[in-house]
Amino acid sequence: MRVLEDDLFPSTPGKVKIERAGNMNRQLHRCFASTSTMFLWALFLVAMTASYLSFQSFVDTSSKYFAASWGGLHWERQIRASAAPRRPPGSADGAGMSVLVTGAAGFVGTHCSLALRKRGDGVVGIDNFNAYYDPSLKKARKALLSSHGVFVVEGDINDGLLLAKLFDVVPFTHVLHLAAQAGVRYAMENPASYVHSNIAGLVTLLEACKDAYPQPAIVWASSSSVYGLNDKVPFSERDRTDQPASLYAATKKAGEEITHTYNHIYGLSITGLRFFTVYGPWGRPDMAYFSFTRNILQGKPITVYRGKDHVDLARDFTYIDDIVKGCLGSLDTAGKSTGTGGKKRGPAPYRIFNLGNTSPVTVPNLVSILEKHLRVKAKKNVVEMPGNGDVPFTHANISLAREQLGYKPTTNLDVGLKKFVKWYLSYYGYTRGSKNFRQ
Repeated sequence: MRVLEDDLFPSTPGKVKIERAGNMNRQLHRCFASTSTMFLWALFLVAMTASYLSFQSFVDTSSKYFAASWGGLHWERQIRASAAPRRPPGSADGAGMSVLVTGAAGFVGTHCSLALRKRGDGVVGIDNFNAYYDPSLKKARKALLSSHGVFVVEGDINDGLLLAKLFDVVPFTHVLHLAAQAGVRYAMENPASYVHSNIAGLVTLLEACKDAYPQPAIVWASSSSVYGLNDKVPFSERDRTDQPASLYAATKKAGEEITHTYNHIYGLSITGLRFFTVYGPWGRPDMAYFSFTRNILQGKPITVYRGKDHVDLARDFTYIDDIVKGCLGSLDTAGKSTGTGGKKRGPAPYRIFNLGNTSPVTVPNLVSILEKHLRVKAKKNVVEMPGNGDVPFTHANISLAREQLGYKPTTNLDVGLKKFVKWYLSYYGYTRGSKNFRQ
């Protein structure tokens, strides 16, 4: 046992302290060496992770850029060529405008773009070609515009980068904002689409306009729906509009308040147009006159709504050519925006006008006119109007538009529907006496 103790504990007392101190130093050295190595590895891993994330971000950004349907030198040349006014030098109407038309492949957008191009103004369109109704009709309108030298960008007004790029490529003098989620009843099925297009999209566009140099004058489509439950007729711009009957109407009313704010804060020149039931060739398939025509030709029954106490619904049907005159008149008389660098330099015009026909027609009378021009009797189901946001009647007071825009509608419903039916039969390849046609 003594030997074991001597082996385990040396006879020299200081030797224990020296060896123990050496062991401790060696352990500390190993510890620090190990810690330094781990620290260096940690730094290396952090650096590698940061590099990977940066590269991934670059790839994502690049992918989005290359996947976009816009951009590039060729695209920019197309934009500039389409935006260039073509009025002859010394024209009595001036040098011409350069107009960005949103919703250009829509019903009103197509007609306005063609009218602007015809008189020599520069026009660039933008449209997202959504599937609210048959996109092939929108593509056909785009082809029509292209044949007249109007370039339409496929994009969304919620894309701030795209809008900024457009204003960077072309100093637009005017914006005709017609892009919107339309329809009263569809709002009950897809309410988010109305907020996305009619509110968020409007704000995105206004942001681009207030940052642009020079700031463009803006004419945009509000709606007669803002009059809502108002029972005072005819509807005047001075009437109350705080009782919307549908979400669609509420978003348009919100749009009027939003545009007023941008006019007040940023000096944007704003003109809002309250359209009254626009119809005509190249129209929207979701509108009653359009769907009535399709169903009558196919021998299907049509649903005719009736108001309370068996009162027929009535609308102030306005032919597309008259609406176009009002839109162009608004562009021509729009004062300049006064802001630069996103800051207001002085007061700018803020206007709202009714654009209607001033001659309401009942829905049964509309059906009778269609029967006459189609030479087919309709199968009618008359039912009471459901609570889906529709209003029983609309009637426009257009005295303000007549005074300030020279607006004067000239097409009555009989003449307008005759032109629509002619277009419809031609576009869908319908031959009288046959039920075989494209649709």
